[in-house]
Amino acid sequence: MGREVHGSLRAEGAFDRLCTVAEVDPATHITDFGTADDCELAQLEVLFTHWGAPLLTEEALRRMPRLRAVVHAAGSVKHHVTEAVWKRGITVSSAAAANALPVAEFTLAAILFANKRVLAMARTYADVRAQPALLPHFTGHGNYRRTVGVVGASRIGRRLVELLRPLDLDVLLHDPYLDAAQARALGVEPVDLDTLVRRSHVVSIHAPELPETRHMFDARRIALLRDGATLVNTARGSLVDTDALTEHLLTGRIHAVLDVTEPEVPPAGSPLYTLPNVLLTPHIAGSLGNELGRMADWAVDEVRRYAQGLPFAYAVGPDDLSRSA
Repeated sequence: MGREVHGSLRAEGAFDRLCTVAEVDPATHITDFGTADDCELAQLEVLFTHWGAPLLTEEALRRMPRLRAVVHAAGSVKHHVTEAVWKRGITVSSAAAANALPVAEFTLAAILFANKRVLAMARTYADVRAQPALLPHFTGHGNYRRTVGVVGASRIGRRLVELLRPLDLDVLLHDPYLDAAQARALGVEPVDLDTLVRRSHVVSIHAPELPETRHMFDARRIALLRDGATLVNTARGSLVDTDALTEHLLTGRIHAVLDVTEPEVPPAGSPLYTLPNVLLTPHIAGSLGNELGRMADWAVDEVRRYAQGLPFAYAVGPDDLSRSA
C-alpha cells in the first residue's frame, strides 16, 4: 500500500487489530516488490493490501512461493491483481462492500440536497446577505414524490436503494443484469436507461467502468435529461462525456453533482469549478478519514476467516471483474 495509506491505517489502529489474527510487523509495508526484501517476501502467506499496492506480476509472485491469499482493505482490486494471481490459484478478498456504504450515504445526501436546491439557495443567501423570499425559489422543488433514477444495481446502487426506501420518493432502476423479479424484490421499478433519464428528477450513476460503459452518458443521452434535473456521478468519470455535460451545464438547463470527472482533475480553466449549478468534489464520496478503519476491520475479519480455514465472506473472482468497478 502507499505510505500515506499505511500511516492512516496505523492512526486508526487497524494493524493492532490485524496483529490479533496474524503474525505481522505493523511498521513494515511494501510499496515496491522489486525493492522488497527477498526473505520477507518468501515468508508471506497473506498479502494485506490497500490503495497504492504494487502490481502482482508473475515475477513478483515467483518471489512469494507461500502466498495463498490477497486481502484488499479497500474497493477495486483491478489496480494490482493480475491474471497471474488467478493462474496461481491465489484467493482474493475485497472490502468493496464496506466502501460502498459511505458512497451510498454521500449520494443520498446529494439527492436530497439537489431536490431541495440547497446549493443554489446557499449561494443566493451568500449574495444577498439576508433571508431571501423562499417560496418563489422553491416552486416545483423538494423531495416529496420526486423520481430518482439509479443506474446500476451494484453494491452501492443497492445500498442507495435501501436508504431511499423509507422516503417519499419514486425510485427507478436500470441494470442490464437485473430481471424484473429481482427489481421487485428491491422495491424499485425497472426501466431501460433512456426512460430512466427522461423520467427522473435526479439520476445517480453506480455502474462499473468497462469498455462498454464508457460515455454511457453521451451528448444524446444527456440531452434526454428533463429541464432542472440533476446528474450525480460518484462512480467513474469515464461514464460521462464531460464536454457534452459541460455544454448543457453552461446553459443552466440541468444541474450536476460530480465527485469524479474525466480527466480525474478537470483543467484549471474548466467552468465546472465555478458554475452555480455544479457541486464538484475531489473524489471524496468513498472511504476517507476514520472510514478507512471500517474497510480495515472488514479485511481483518477476512484474515481471521482465512486463519480459521473458512472461505472468505467477500471473495473476488476473475469473472467478477468483468462487471465491477
